[in-house]
Amino acid sequence: MGISAVEKLFTVFNETAQILQEELSCTYLDALAETGENLFQDTVLQEELSEITVKRLRKKYKEINLEKYSNEEIRKAYQLSILKGMKENVQPNHQMTPDAVGMLFGYLVSKFIKAPSFKLLDPAVGTGNLLTTVLNMQPNKTIEATGIDIDDLLIRLAYVNANLQSHPIQLFNQDSLQPLFVEPQDAVICDLPVGYYPDDDRAAEYELKAKSGHSYAHHLFIEQSTRYLKPGGYMFLLIPNGLFESDQASQLHDFIKEYLVIQGVLQLPLSMFKNKNASKSIFIIQKKGDDVKPPKQVLLAELPTLSNAAAVDKIFRKIEAWINENK
Repeated sequence: MGISAVEKLFTVFNETAQILQEELSCTYLDALAETGENLFQDTVLQEELSEITVKRLRKKYKEINLEKYSNEEIRKAYQLSILKGMKENVQPNHQMTPDAVGMLFGYLVSKFIKAPSFKLLDPAVGTGNLLTTVLNMQPNKTIEATGIDIDDLLIRLAYVNANLQSHPIQLFNQDSLQPLFVEPQDAVICDLPVGYYPDDDRAAEYELKAKSGHSYAHHLFIEQSTRYLKPGGYMFLLIPNGLFESDQASQLHDFIKEYLVIQGVLQLPLSMFKNKNASKSIFIIQKKGDDVKPPKQVLLAELPTLSNAAAVDKIFRKIEAWINENK
């Protein structure tokens, strides 16, 4: 099954979402969550629909059999539908992590975490696209995955996303910077939400709170992730390249020095971003613990344009060599 499988799935997601959007007078993304739930439950759950609409939906659903599709095909088709919905209704916190970045996260998690089973947390899970990409790239491992997001629509989409791909992910709809109902984790992945955190009272409970004014949410997310990591656990974070150049950077620097060990920084190709200021890197850090030794040298790499297969292969070989030497 090639591209056509993804297209076929997308067409059914899209057309049935449009039918529900019209009939329920809701947004496309709400309708997408509804149609995804219908597909998963193999029925039409919306009681207020006319008989004709129910028949139309059933006919569309019969065009596909989810069991014949791979998780990645389902994820990609669902992602395309979400992206379509996000274009119609742009909100600043509705940004999806690019696929190529998700693949890199999945690759890094598979290389750094060799245990056959582990606990994985995404504290800004959004629609679950990054988390399910990573899970799909660990085929022979048993992973207890948890996702948290403050946005109830995104969590609904993540829930449907997980169900359609048969991933048993625990999802919480809450502010990730409040106390979490999760056990200590082996790894955290996160496309860090960048910006100011509005709740100064809550921020006051963090070491990385601002000396005056609002604190940086992305700093607090790093501290919160550290709290919920086991000693020796890893964080894989998508960070802005200017993370250590802000007015609160020295605090962050001190915090990392005290609790964490920097393992690597992989700078993503600038061509992936609209402008240089929006550019990002993958930051790999490990929580200190009895057996944790700093690497002989931090893994630093500038990733080439991902369409350049030979250059990408060379970088991956460099990463492999570094891991073999340091792990």
